[in-house]
Amino acid sequence: MSIYKAMWTGVSGLAAEGQALGVVGDNVANSNTIGFKMSRAMFEDVLGGAVGQNVGGGVRMNRAQQIFSQGTMINTGQPTDVALTGEGFFVVKGSLDGVTGDFFTRAGNFTPDANGFLVSPQGLRVQGYGVNPDGTIGSTLGDIQFPTAPLPPKASTEFELNGSLDANATVPAAGAFNVNDPVNTSNFSSTMKVYDSLGNSHDLTVYFSKSPAPATNEWTYNVTVEGTEVGQPTPGPFEIGSGTLTFDTSGALDSSVVGTPVSASFTGAAPNQAIDLDFGTSIAAGGTGLDGITQPAGASSVSASGDGYASGTLSGVRIESDGQVMGVYSNGEDMALAQLAVAKFATNDGLGRAGHNSWIATRKSGEAMIGKAGEGGRAAVVSGALEQSNVDIAGQFVAMISHQRAFQANSKTITTADEMLQEVVNLKR
Repeated sequence: MSIYKAMWTGVSGLAAEGQALGVVGDNVANSNTIGFKMSRAMFEDVLGGAVGQNVGGGVRMNRAQQIFSQGTMINTGQPTDVALTGEGFFVVKGSLDGVTGDFFTRAGNFTPDANGFLVSPQGLRVQGYGVNPDGTIGSTLGDIQFPTAPLPPKASTEFELNGSLDANATVPAAGAFNVNDPVNTSNFSSTMKVYDSLGNSHDLTVYFSKSPAPATNEWTYNVTVEGTEVGQPTPGPFEIGSGTLTFDTSGALDSSVVGTPVSASFTGAAPNQAIDLDFGTSIAAGGTGLDGITQPAGASSVSASGDGYASGTLSGVRIESDGQVMGVYSNGEDMALAQLAVAKFATNDGLGRAGHNSWIATRKSGEAMIGKAGEGGRAAVVSGALEQSNVDIAGQFVAMISHQRAFQANSKTITTADEMLQEVVNLKR
């Protein structure tokens, strides 16, 4: 009887709108859940019989479609809090509710555990790429772990020198460079910290002296350290290397010639520690002569940066926009520890919800395409921030009212059909 059919059609509407209200409720409940992505109810009509029939049999909720739009960023100031801006998910590994494997999340509220592993609030280990011995980022995916052991010292092997020597300088009146009187037999000096194999620091001083005629635009350099630090019996400067710098008429470095290679045997440390001084690429070596030491008119000024350092402990971390995790050590060094991995899918809509702010790959989503942040269309990383849910509360309230009214309207279909059925029953009277 068609009246009964109308009642069941109304029932289908009640069921569908009730399910849809559950979707809205889930969105509202997770409006403050980090990395949450809202859903919307997808309805479809139901036929009352064979395909091609014009009279419908009601409605049903096909599925809850997830909306993966970008959420708002909130700054937290926590160095291990990270957010993604763009397409992609962080990769975490472990067990959730008895399921073990790879999971994907937009919630980047990570912290290191007792063993130094970077983990999610559920204890899942964040995945990334390790660092090769030469300091470059590797290509093997694995757990990100912060080192707990101190950073071993590194002996200085090279220094890059930048700056200028005064073209108007005159030859020192006291004559050629004398290691016993370096101040009066040179025009200018620059001191830098050099580290031995034990991590002890020493002052290495480079004295620059203008060469006398007939040399033109030529300087000599002499490198000294404290004598007692290299086994000399008396204190004072001790020469460990020398060379010559020649400039052209525009002040560019024309040539750099090593006279005595810089080498030192610091007491108790590895002997014959060689130290290369890079004054820039001279014209004779195929360069411009302008990327290191030059000779313009003006006061001399030289700075140096070297590769050595003392031992240090990890005092903090910093995460870059490309996902590189940098370790900040107590000795002032910043070292790459790892790089966060970011996964991208053919379609996010096919991902399965795993709870705990996580998703799993399914046949519909396709396999995860995992790579480095910012590459291949993958999202960039924002450090010290978290991504809020993308739930629009105002929109959800409107949807809530809409589903409520639809529910009421479907209930009217049932009560109206019931009244009509009552009239049919009354016909026998």
